[in-house]
Amino acid sequence: MSLFRLDASIRKEGSVSREIADIVESAWREGQPDAQVTRRSVGLDPLPSTAWPLAVSAAYVADADRNEDQREAAALAATLADELIDAEALLFAVPLYNFGVSQHFKAYVDIVVTDPRISGAAPERVLAGKPAVLVVVRGGAYGPGTPREGWDHATGWYRRILDDVWGLDLRVVENEFTLAGVNPALDEFIDLAKELRRDAELLASEHGHYLAGVGVH
Repeated sequence: MSLFRLDASIRKEGSVSREIADIVESAWREGQPDAQVTRRSVGLDPLPSTAWPLAVSAAYVADADRNEDQREAAALAATLADELIDAEALLFAVPLYNFGVSQHFKAYVDIVVTDPRISGAAPERVLAGKPAVLVVVRGGAYGPGTPREGWDHATGWYRRILDDVWGLDLRVVENEFTLAGVNPALDEFIDLAKELRRDAELLASEHGHYLAGVGVH
């Protein structure tokens, strides 16, 4: 059994998305303590901003005619695609920053889809049906009836890419109000935040078992 894990948080210590993803990974690892995990932390080790346009341009040039930068970008795309294709289960942990899609995760997806095996022009979806968990963390609250309903412009996009475009068998863990107790403006929601955190942790464990092929599917 093997797992690919991507973290998009720009923090290591104090990152709630990492903590929730750790629970998913721990549950996945139960009964297989030596299972292989391939990790990519695009928040702390961002992919080069030039890689996507170079990889795109490389697709229109014969391999022998590519310059060194194009070859490196195409090789990076192939490596990223290999990590997804080779893993038996996938875990993505992505926080909400400034109401939009994480720039680091967007760059990652843009480069990955330049690989001919995963591009929209590929004859088949090589990732279709693969079990995956998406962990989404938001500092505030954006659900129906909240003052900022509709301000989360990221989660829907993540679902479209992972579920609809790549065809993953996706489970999602969402945790809101993670800044309650940190931002004084949210102090009145501390108790609610604790309840939401407990619910997220329970769901993370359940989804980790799903990735491992045990428990509730």
